[in-house]
Amino acid sequence: MNTDTFLVTGASDGIGAVYADRLARRGNNLVLVARRAEKLATLATRLQKDHGVTVEILPADLGAAEGLAKVEARLRGDATITGLVNNAGIAGEGMITELDPAYVTGMINLNILAVTRLSAAIAPRLAAAGRGTIINITSVTALMPAAFTAVYPATKAFVLAFTEALHAQLSASGVRVQGVLPGITRTAIWEDEKLETIPAAMVMDVEEMVDAALAGLDLGEALTVPSLPETADLDTFLAARDALRPNLSLAHAAARYGLRNKN
Repeated sequence: MNTDTFLVTGASDGIGAVYADRLARRGNNLVLVARRAEKLATLATRLQKDHGVTVEILPADLGAAEGLAKVEARLRGDATITGLVNNAGIAGEGMITELDPAYVTGMINLNILAVTRLSAAIAPRLAAAGRGTIINITSVTALMPAAFTAVYPATKAFVLAFTEALHAQLSASGVRVQGVLPGITRTAIWEDEKLETIPAAMVMDVEEMVDAALAGLDLGEALTVPSLPETADLDTFLAARDALRPNLSLAHAAARYGLRNKN
């Protein structure tokens, strides 16, 4: 039986809870992180009973310095933890003209800072061991920021870029790094009233989303968009972005700015 242990953040419900279930089905032991200890304990009891794995709960608020430090320390010091699912996050900040500074600060701390520091806490051990897995949950909004609110897509764009950089730096050592870009997924992050206004064809059940994401991990995908019919479309996007690289940093401004004859 696989004896790997995954630490899953935001594990009390939604995407995180389904990841915990699916990883346990695969024989992995778990450390479950979220703020709500009672929900974690209930989930842990069920997973241990259903799948015969060891499940520990680690209640922590990753948006708070103390909680983040506690989970970082565990990832650094526990050599049995060979996998990390960075799932914890929040959305729903509203229009930039009505922004709540305290709320978006919490969003940035959870969506960006926690993902960065937890990845950095486990990466040295995994790279040294030459094996392990880091899964970061980003969002399709990272690819279309103008269509949604201002801050949430920006946080997910950070996670996307950060995950691609982790993959570039760690994959050669044998560490698997995957970014998962869900579309609209039926979880508590979406209010039922809001989901009712969205065409059903655009909303994926959380179980199907996670199953697709894990299938993508098995296929070796660095980026997984569960609903995207053709991976070639993502490859075309990435190739077009890469084609910009030779001209992104040059000694002179482009001719359209009319500066060449003035120097």
